[in-house]
Amino acid sequence: MLESLREASAVNGESHIPLIGDHQSSDRGGAGVLIGVIIAAVVVAYIPALLGGFVWDDNAYVTENRTLESLSGLWRIWFEFGATPQYYPLVHTTFWIERHLWGLHPFGYHTVNVLLHAFNAVLVFAVLRRLNVRGAWVAAMIFALHPVHVESVAWITERKNVLSGAFYLSAMLAYLRYVELDHAAGEASRRRRCYVAALVLFVCALLSKTVTASLPAAILLILWWKRGRLRGRDLQPLIPMFIAGAILGLVTVWMELYNLRGTGRGAQGPEWDLSWVERCLVAGRAFWFYVGKLVWPTGLTFVYPRWPIDAGVWWQYLYPLAAVVVVGLLWSRRGRIGRAPVAATLFFAGTLTPALGFFNVYPFRYSFVADHFLYLGSLGLIVLFAAAVTALVERMTEHLRSARHGLAAALFTILAVMVWNESHKYEDLEALWLDTLAKNPECWMAHNNLGNVYAREGRLE
Repeated sequence: MLESLREASAVNGESHIPLIGDHQSSDRGGAGVLIGVIIAAVVVAYIPALLGGFVWDDNAYVTENRTLESLSGLWRIWFEFGATPQYYPLVHTTFWIERHLWGLHPFGYHTVNVLLHAFNAVLVFAVLRRLNVRGAWVAAMIFALHPVHVESVAWITERKNVLSGAFYLSAMLAYLRYVELDHAAGEASRRRRCYVAALVLFVCALLSKTVTASLPAAILLILWWKRGRLRGRDLQPLIPMFIAGAILGLVTVWMELYNLRGTGRGAQGPEWDLSWVERCLVAGRAFWFYVGKLVWPTGLTFVYPRWPIDAGVWWQYLYPLAAVVVVGLLWSRRGRIGRAPVAATLFFAGTLTPALGFFNVYPFRYSFVADHFLYLGSLGLIVLFAAAVTALVERMTEHLRSARHGLAAALFTILAVMVWNESHKYEDLEALWLDTLAKNPECWMAHNNLGNVYAREGRLE
């Protein structure tokens, strides 16, 4: 497998040549078929989600959100902090439009989420093809059908993830085009347009969810991976992105701390009162938790148990220590296995950083981890896996290679069935909380909210 990683790195263009090469642009017909398969697979796998209803927090974001009812509400979405649960005005603007198109029928909202996720998978395919990544379509299909993303797609409130993901990946694609034109003569005007498009799309991503602030750092990581070095001219165009990300990121931090849904209270108190050492322990354990859910996505639940953090327990230090050791080993071996493995791991960890415990976020009241935190970060390990496996298959004998399509179909079918099954728990509030309690029996929030459901329905027994 290490040899496959090295080979995957080599064919993915690790060199000192320009970033972008010939990315199979001639095979547009074949690419169109593959894109159609991605979209069809997502729509079919998420049929139960399309038929689902409104669940937790959908009331604050949609059904009881008064800002969606009028033009004055649209103004408040953009210009009044606290008018909405979080300052993500593009998300609430899409809800405002939908409220006036199909009212409070959940099917429309679910359809938009599913189609945005399908679009994101297509964008993953496009970005990886432009980067000449081996197994680009396999990676896009795994991203499209990985069950850990069901929470981001089937939960209407998480429009934040799928919408910001669309802008994030579009901005990356535009920026890669801008970098490509850096090596083409007579393309100054097109290059400027690509740069402006990347900047505008990035701001739109931030206005949908500020976890996307990691994009300029991710671009630098890609440049280093492909070229083996960074120059001052690589950083300069990204400075406006870093500034915009920092400003809107601070707005999100303030909203999380002080203005939860306009109440003036948020992610502060005993549940978030952690020392720096304890935060590192949370981050280390969360890192391996997410790796585990990507590799073996079983036992997925809406609220995971909130594990105890104790800086006096020696074995809890093994999680962050192991993460540092793995990154260190990949870095030290980059000359042998290539830069791709360490770049993919750093992308995974870096994109997850806002949700690893270093910053206070309200969901930490219930759990230190959640599936929807993994939406963009998952791409690092998914792409590395797809490239390595593709390289491994290509080194096999002709007889074994002939079975690769069957194996891929089996993998995608298994993932699609898992997505189908996971989507059912978003049918309604009762289904969601019963599923949560089946996997996390001591979840006090699920007990409380399920009790509220039964009380509202008069099912007091």
